[in-house]
Amino acid sequence: MSDLPAHISVWGELADVDHELRHVDVGGVRTRVLRAGSSGPHLILLHGTGGHLEAYARDVAGLAEDFRVTVYDMVGHGWSDLPDQPYTTDVLSDHLLGLMDALGIEAAHLSGESLGGWVAAWTAAHSPDRVDRLVLNTPGNIANKPEVMVRLRESTMAAVLDPNDEVVRRRVEFLFHHKEMVTDELVGLRRAVYSRPGFVRAITNTLVLQDPEVRRDFAWDPSWVGKIAAPTLLLWTDHDPTGGLDEAALLLKWLPRARLHVIEDAGHWPQWEKPEEYLRVHRDFLLTAEAPV
Repeated sequence: MSDLPAHISVWGELADVDHELRHVDVGGVRTRVLRAGSSGPHLILLHGTGGHLEAYARDVAGLAEDFRVTVYDMVGHGWSDLPDQPYTTDVLSDHLLGLMDALGIEAAHLSGESLGGWVAAWTAAHSPDRVDRLVLNTPGNIANKPEVMVRLRESTMAAVLDPNDEVVRRRVEFLFHHKEMVTDELVGLRRAVYSRPGFVRAITNTLVLQDPEVRRDFAWDPSWVGKIAAPTLLLWTDHDPTGGLDEAALLLKWLPRARLHVIEDAGHWPQWEKPEEYLRVHRDFLLTAEAPV
């Protein structure tokens, strides 16, 4: 029917793709995982701050045609466990590596959005044998600007402390250039996550990375970014509220093997706003015999 909208619901996106949703024990952390695709290289997708695996709902079916896709809720996020500890980049990376071990994945392509990109890059730098190729999707605030940290910390904390429709909708709209694409379902999912018992403590543990004192040990810096040997695609947009193309230029200088692709007319979530282009650039970059960098 031609009058159907491009996106109906998360379930609608997954309705015709074989997939498995379950919880996996990762070092005692009950971790929610969705997997799809039966052939091709492993591809793991990592969401952003305060996020959950539904951030990739519009992409799983398309990616599963060419990859064995794993998307999961990071520790302290979504419907995974919320242990009381700071979720610094090294902790989130260790959780990712533990998940790979639990799933029997020796090495994989990593594609991370925002905080997920930071974790993916940290993993590629410190565990290079586990990462084949790397996609950094709007990784955000590469320049470590204090005003960006304050905005993210305050908007996220406000939504978790009072997860009513209006406040949470405003937090989700921050991710979009086309704010009309923010559905009631997306807002409802975030409200459900933010309302979980213990989530105020969990988001406080996540937002430590927006504290300049804590961030100093993990901040984007050529001293560790330059160690990334994996071919890397920087996937930017022209309306990312967390960092402009000047910050992409920094990464291009620091990364030994990187190229840039800019998705136009999109914000912080190009995987949702521009799924066709998102899928195409992933296939082009990850499936070529020699990564075009």
